[in-house]
Amino acid sequence: MTLDDILFMSHLPTLDLHGYDEMSARVAICDFIRDNHKMKNTFVVIIHGVGAGVLRKATQGVLQMNKNVFAFKVSNFNQGCTIVQIKN
Repeated sequence: MTLDDILFMSHLPTLDLHGYDEMSARVAICDFIRDNHKMKNTFVVIIHGVGAGVLRKATQGVLQMNKNVFAFKVSNFNQGCTIVQIKN
């Protein structure tokens, strides 16, 4: 299964960043990815919202640098969500 095969995100572990500032979001994303890697989850969803793009850019920056992330992309159906594939 690849990121392009994900249609329904409701069954995936989700982190909602609404209400976070940039630095708190970075910490929460790192913790979320680490925890899901330990639990052997392959796909997760991070909800950052659309807005001015501050949280989306922070999310993408953290995911690019994280060694446990295999791939990620913004959802085709909801621009406020990023789908992440975690390395196993």
